Amino acid sequence: MTITNEKVTGRTFLRGLYADPYFPDHVLDKGSAILVALCERIEAERPSDLASLYALTQAATEEFNRLEAEFEAAGSEIETIAREVIAEDFWFIATAYGFTDFDVEELIATREW
Repeated sequence: MTITNEKVTGRTFLRGLYADPYFPDHVLDKGSAILVALCERIEAERPSDLASLYALTQAATEEFNRLEAEFEAAGSEIETIAREVIAEDFWFIATAYGFTDFDVEELIATREW
C-alpha cells in the first residue's frame, strides 16, 4: 500500500538515530519499516477513536520490543535517546493522522524498552 498522507511521506523515521553509529542501520531500517507499516494500517483501517488508534500503535510497539534482541546482537540497545526518538515518531504519526487528544505514553504502553 502506498501512503497518501503528505506529512508522513516527507518524514524520515528514526532520523536522529541514523546519524549515530551506535545504532546499526540494518536494525533501524526494520524499525522504520514498522513505523511505515503502522501508517499503512492507519490509512487502511482508518481508526475513528483513540482506542482503535492505541490498538494499532501498541501492536507496532510490540514489534519494536522484538527488535531489542537484534539491537543487542549488534552491540546496541534501545536506550534513552532511542526511546525518545521512537516515542516522538509515534507522536508524529498520531498527529499527522489528525489525532490530538492522545496520551503518548498510551500510544506505546506495551513497550519493554
